[in-house]
Amino acid sequence: MIFDPNFYKGKRVFITGHTGFKGSWLCRILVGAGAVVTGYSLPAPTEPSLFKLASVQDGITSVMGDIRAEEDLRTAFEQARPEIVFHLAAQPLVRESYRNPVDTYAVNVMGTVHLLECIRTAQAPVRSVVIITTDKVYWNQEWPWGYRENDPLDGYDPYSNSKSCSELVTHSYKNSFFADGRVAVSTARAGNVIGGGDFANDRIIPDCVRAAWSRKPLVLRNPDSIRPYQHVLEPLFAYLMIAWRQYEDGAYAGCYNVGPDERDCVTTGRLADLFCREWGAELHWECRRESAAPHEANFLKLDCSKLKSVFGWKPRWHIEEAVAHTVEWTRVWMAGGDIPAEMDRQIKLYWEGEE
Repeated sequence: MIFDPNFYKGKRVFITGHTGFKGSWLCRILVGAGAVVTGYSLPAPTEPSLFKLASVQDGITSVMGDIRAEEDLRTAFEQARPEIVFHLAAQPLVRESYRNPVDTYAVNVMGTVHLLECIRTAQAPVRSVVIITTDKVYWNQEWPWGYRENDPLDGYDPYSNSKSCSELVTHSYKNSFFADGRVAVSTARAGNVIGGGDFANDRIIPDCVRAAWSRKPLVLRNPDSIRPYQHVLEPLFAYLMIAWRQYEDGAYAGCYNVGPDERDCVTTGRLADLFCREWGAELHWECRRESAAPHEANFLKLDCSKLKSVFGWKPRWHIEEAVAHTVEWTRVWMAGGDIPAEMDRQIKLYWEGEE
């Protein structure tokens, strides 16, 4: 079993970055499981946003605040008195990190420090913490095999590097302040996530959605780049599993890659082909390379053997299913349908197929 929904019933959970794409889905899962959720985040970063479309704030205590504002974060944290913490707040875009490196480091590194300080000094004891980073934390040599958790951390661009730093900060806090086992802390390094409700810039699936909406060709900068794509529910259920298991046994705390199977590490062009095929209506893509574009990795894969071995975890939806469910969500949204109901349907579908 990757997730025991009964475990979260009545548990006090604190989520940073709850207004984002992944945060909104995570809130929906936890509310459905009966958790008492407090979210702390800046307002939703896109318009439209999944947070607003799904009325996520209705089922939780939603605090609008900046992860860089330590005292504001501490106030919200102490009021929530969480037992379990998920840290998702981030500046998550590679190209944006080239434009604003200082803000990227401030959010991704010092934001993590501020949260860990809240945990360290909490009046009510915290039991389980999952810090979300990225598959891009590794020193990427673009070799054909997946990176393991013990490979060197040294992201190239400011986003990737700031997440590498976040891993090191977390490791230091574990050694310095949580070595007694009173707080179980893990980091989770997830691959590229897709799914309904992502409207961010500089991401393939949101670009597909915008192209479908405008009935214009989809433009790809680098159709040959390879990434470990997975549906958003895959890593979220893995985070929930890690938090649950280490809450009950601190020996499970560690660092974990969370990615798809080998067959789901595909090129950007292949991902776009799948979306266009599912969407129909003559949607197609074309390549427009940028001669002066900032560096982005061409090849990146994760080895998730540790997660599979320790927890018996395995991905549920392959890339074809992930794209199909993304298109289903998008059609509901474009038709003005019931977004919370569609999210609940997909969560139930994922969960019931877990065995």
